[in-house]
Amino acid sequence: MFGIPGKQAVSITAKAEAQIAKLMAKDGHMGLRIGVKKGGCAGMEYTMDYVDEVDKNDELVEQNGARVMIAPMAQMFLFGTEIDYETSLLESGFKFRNPNVTDACGCGESIKFKDVEELQANAAAAKP
Repeated sequence: MFGIPGKQAVSITAKAEAQIAKLMAKDGHMGLRIGVKKGGCAGMEYTMDYVDEVDKNDELVEQNGARVMIAPMAQMFLFGTEIDYETSLLESGFKFRNPNVTDACGCGESIKFKDVEELQANAAAAKP
């Protein structure tokens, strides 16, 4: 739906690849679907769900056995994002390094994106 031919919508680090593949193998899921929804103090939140089949409108990203599907309504907001997996003494989880985020809440659970018009203009300028 939203993308640049020949360029993946998101990139996945080696640590995230390993964690996604582990989660997929655990219960035999086909992959993880990532998206965004309204919520949190900054306005939007990331979502991640197990999926057992690819929706025809999903953007599919596969890297070294890790499979991520991007929900159609989230593709514009997630384009250019790097998905990582970090582990520390207090927590572990997926981290999204998203160039489309303009603000985030203090706890890091919610984000605010650039205006839709700006995202569309950036995407049009990046097309070959």
